[in-house]
Amino acid sequence: MKSSEPKNINDAIHQTLLGLGLAEKLSQYEVVNSWTEIVGDSIARVTKTESIRDGALIVRVIHPAWRQELVFLKKELIEKINRTMKKEIVKDIIFK
Repeated sequence: MKSSEPKNINDAIHQTLLGLGLAEKLSQYEVVNSWTEIVGDSIARVTKTESIRDGALIVRVIHPAWRQELVFLKKELIEKINRTMKKEIVKDIIFK
């Protein structure tokens, strides 16, 4: 008879999400939900994340001048997001 060892609940949840094809959606939700912690208060105050579609994070910006500034920071922001999430989730950011 084979003994079964208890599984870590996080591992069990992760395996279930993978099996259901939901792990990527959960990661995308985590990016949207963690936006303030990832980019900091000054950027979060002038932006609002909307969604992620095909690796593109959609972000609303309150003023065109801020939008222009964030376009210059796009590469750094993408790297910071993916480094924080420990995998490549965001490939582009579209500022609106």
